[in-house]
Amino acid sequence: MNLWQALLLGLVQGLTEFIPVSSSGHLELVEYLFNFQADNFHIFLECINLGTLLALLIYFRRRIWKILCDIFRERNYRLAINLVITTIPAGLAGLLLGDLISENPFFSSIITVCAAMGIVGLLMMVIDYLPHLKSLKNEDQLTPVRALIIGILQVFALIPGTSRSGTTIIAGRLMGLDSESAAEYSFLASIPIMGAVCLRLFLSDTSRAYLAANLGTLIPANLVAFLVGLIALRFLLRYLKKPKSLQTFGRYRVIVACLVLGATLIFASL
Repeated sequence: MNLWQALLLGLVQGLTEFIPVSSSGHLELVEYLFNFQADNFHIFLECINLGTLLALLIYFRRRIWKILCDIFRERNYRLAINLVITTIPAGLAGLLLGDLISENPFFSSIITVCAAMGIVGLLMMVIDYLPHLKSLKNEDQLTPVRALIIGILQVFALIPGTSRSGTTIIAGRLMGLDSESAAEYSFLASIPIMGAVCLRLFLSDTSRAYLAANLGTLIPANLVAFLVGLIALRFLLRYLKKPKSLQTFGRYRVIVACLVLGATLIFASL
């Protein structure tokens, strides 16, 4: 993989990891559209999570510090426990099924990606009209049961095109959170998952060898993902203050899915 390809993928990762349009789906689309030929492509995609994880840690540094202070000073464990509960289902599913999904051609096929993007997009378009549980002021008021339901729905984010932030924001909305609070909770819950993905890179001999051999492309790609990710986080959390803001992302997802799927079917028939 050359430097320009790596920078493009870093840009896409930074833009789409937090905005609920599916980073995995867009990265698969970029690979498909530009016909990238690279060994261990899935390892590269895991490696550029380092940049977006750092963006999360920097952006939410004060909130993370407050959570830690609540635990050790105030003996208030509620939010921390809920975040752990939300993380467990996706963490277990990723551990048991992550390699199977990443290496299975069915899940990486353009048809599957487009279907996942379209289905979640439709859910975003109708989310404001679906029944919700009693409204909560913010994510601090989540109950463990609601946190577990969010975690269970987050498992679907393992499918490329679904979006981790998209599924957890939808789940958070159904559990009574407004869009902004649901997004904040989604990002806080994603930190341990993304951290585990990055940690696994350093525990695998294959991944460590890949990291060492490709620092020239991985460092710039992660830098781009980090900087663009910070901008995307700031934009999204401001934009979600608007009423029915998820519908915009839903329409985008459906349009992209239909265009790519239609073009794929047309070219396949030629």
